[in-house]
Amino acid sequence: MSDSALRKRKKQTETKSKSQKSNVQETRNEDSELGIDTSAVVWYTKIASIPLLLALGVFLYFNPSAITDAVNAFLGFESEEDTFGVPGVSGDARFIADVEKRDAVVEAFKHAWRAYERDAMGSDEYHPVSQNGSNLTEAGGIGYTVIDSIDSMLVMGLDEDYKKARQWIETKLDFDRDAEFSTFETTIRLLGGLLSAYHLSGNDPLYLDRAIDLADRILPVFETDSGLPMSKVNLAQRKGAPNDEFPNLVTTAEVATLQLEFRYLSHLTGKEEYWTKVEHVMKTIKDARMPHGLASIYMDVETGKFVPSAIRLGSRSDSYYEYLLKQYIQTNYTERVYKDMYDDAIQAVHGHLIKKSPYARMTYTSELIPEQHSNGQLSWRLTPKQDHFVCFFGGSLMLGATITGATVEPVSVPPKKSELTEIGTRDWHTGTALVKTCWDTHDTATGLAPEVVHFRIPEDDIDSANQHTPVDWYIKGARPGEFPPYDARYILRPETIESLFLAFRLTGDVKYREWGWSIFQAIERHCKVETGGYASIINVDEVPSRKEDKMETFLMSETLKYLYLLFEDANVLPLDKYVLNTEAHPLPIFTPTIHTQFANS
Repeated sequence: MSDSALRKRKKQTETKSKSQKSNVQETRNEDSELGIDTSAVVWYTKIASIPLLLALGVFLYFNPSAITDAVNAFLGFESEEDTFGVPGVSGDARFIADVEKRDAVVEAFKHAWRAYERDAMGSDEYHPVSQNGSNLTEAGGIGYTVIDSIDSMLVMGLDEDYKKARQWIETKLDFDRDAEFSTFETTIRLLGGLLSAYHLSGNDPLYLDRAIDLADRILPVFETDSGLPMSKVNLAQRKGAPNDEFPNLVTTAEVATLQLEFRYLSHLTGKEEYWTKVEHVMKTIKDARMPHGLASIYMDVETGKFVPSAIRLGSRSDSYYEYLLKQYIQTNYTERVYKDMYDDAIQAVHGHLIKKSPYARMTYTSELIPEQHSNGQLSWRLTPKQDHFVCFFGGSLMLGATITGATVEPVSVPPKKSELTEIGTRDWHTGTALVKTCWDTHDTATGLAPEVVHFRIPEDDIDSANQHTPVDWYIKGARPGEFPPYDARYILRPETIESLFLAFRLTGDVKYREWGWSIFQAIERHCKVETGGYASIINVDEVPSRKEDKMETFLMSETLKYLYLLFEDANVLPLDKYVLNTEAHPLPIFTPTIHTQFANS
């Protein structure tokens, strides 16, 4: 600042000071003229303020956050009460549609669906590079792609595409196929898709009729000694069949991820058998609880007991944890046994599987691998491996924190600190950290996450000079110049996007939309087939990417639907009205008339 400027500033300050002194003197003169003894007023004011100051002191002693809250409010920051909030964002404006991005997702759906319709309508699967379709068995197709996609059309308002899909279901769909199909996949994709279409279409009876036909063909799989369903079902013969690889075993996920669909069908039809069959499965799992509270990936279909096998939150186990929470939500919080089972399982997950990487302190989930010793003892080896399936878990934990970990109902959006219990707060923090970790695994050459990642542990003896050795996580077996391992694939999976959708709906934090948009753009750049459709890629760290000639049905059922909902107005499929099954088929929350019979067992 120049000398002349300094002199000018000093003169202004002196003038202001003189003016203030003059005002004070005038006030004193006016008080004197009115007969007011100002010294007495000051003395009485000081005496009277002592109790107030003492009371204020006591309040601040027991409520120290009040000071920081007041300061934060003055400065425009969130208060301590709003720890889980989003600074600088408030009100429903956070949740209005981002129309440009939403509509871009709709265009991607049309690019995928219309290529399938053109080349392979009615086929179970689509191959976009060769532009043809295939069926799961030689006996013929059962509408995997059509039924898995139709509720997305209803949600997105694609009326013309929807009419063509509905016409195919009405005139071409046939479940009388003499072949074996996965009980699990047939339930979550087809039964779930039909039930969702029934509700979203305004109760079109076509879908309910087809759902009943399919469910009745599946029911015989529950005819085992334990009541656990068999892995496969012959739809024409209406009988169950064992897993080819391990005939006596079923996976935990496949037996514990049928409940939302059969329960809702029971609610619609009044047929209790749909309800009791899947409820008995949950009782069997509850009775088989292992000491640590976790579920291994395999159960014995005859005894109903867990067998020594890997423990993880990924494949063959993931949706078991998902459906514990969702059964409680679906039944309008009336079936407390599922809340208790969920809380017990999540406590065990925190105690045994949640870990942090040693450098960037990334939160991840590990696996426990059983090892049988010569003396007959069983021990568990911790493996820092996390597959992409696990990425549903971050958003699920955040959702669970606002329901099973809440002190009020409903919680605010975003939740306030006082609205969550200590356990709820723990789950919220773990959930948000896991969402961030899953987003960080998109730090690849394509911007897409691999099928499986491993996390570094101190014993790895990392060579930081090796540029091909990431600090915290890596794709096992991936080396420059070598054919990539299966772990390096991206097969259009939705799990990270699912968590971003939930995280955004629960917080309004726009970063989740930004991350989702980045993933969508990466899919457009590296998976899109110009002639129509999208393909899996063989290596997420290779550009240009090499495509695999397959478009999974969950691209249109889950990946694009979750992206659409991420950018759509939050009034579309609100979380307090709907629960989405593990294939992203929305089902309404309802209060059941049938109640769980094993709560106290």
